[in-house]
Amino acid sequence: MSPRNAIKDQKLRDERKRQLLDAAMHVIARRGLPATKIADIAATAGISVGNVYKSFGSKDEIFRALVESGQREYREFVEEALALPASPYDKLHWYTSNWLTYSNGWAITIILQYARTSEAVPEQLTQAVSARFIDNLRPMAAIIAEGQHSGIFKAGDSMELALMYVSMMEGLILHDIPGIREIASLTPEKMMAMLLK
Repeated sequence: MSPRNAIKDQKLRDERKRQLLDAAMHVIARRGLPATKIADIAATAGISVGNVYKSFGSKDEIFRALVESGQREYREFVEEALALPASPYDKLHWYTSNWLTYSNGWAITIILQYARTSEAVPEQLTQAVSARFIDNLRPMAAIIAEGQHSGIFKAGDSMELALMYVSMMEGLILHDIPGIREIASLTPEKMMAMLLK
């Protein structure tokens, strides 16, 4: 096999995994992990059950990969906000605006909460998810600390404020599930008001 074909095959495998994880995210978020079957994920992804098993050995393996990729993507997202060449206010506005329009935010939030609270999830995974959640607060805390230093954000422990802000964002996105939109007038300015002096 030529190197070009090997690269192409790996790219196809990676795309299939991403397709499966996207399908699994929506199925598991809607049905719950215990009620979800591999056949449900395959049908949603539009591939055969056999092809699911070529990428993942079990539903638990899919769930673990989904949780890890969701937390990794969130970390990249919040680090992108922190790295913006902008004021702390504009960084937080960018983060908030993009989070409010993130189409999969509700699904990954449900899955991560399940991973952190369900007795059906292995303790090792629960602990890893909680540790990554705390670590993923650090870039947000850095944005808040920058804003405190420049005098625009309220005083207080930046990690605690980051926890409150991120938790509020997670909670609010659960009121904007496709087909169940409960809050129509969320704006970044309304959300950010809790941190402004």
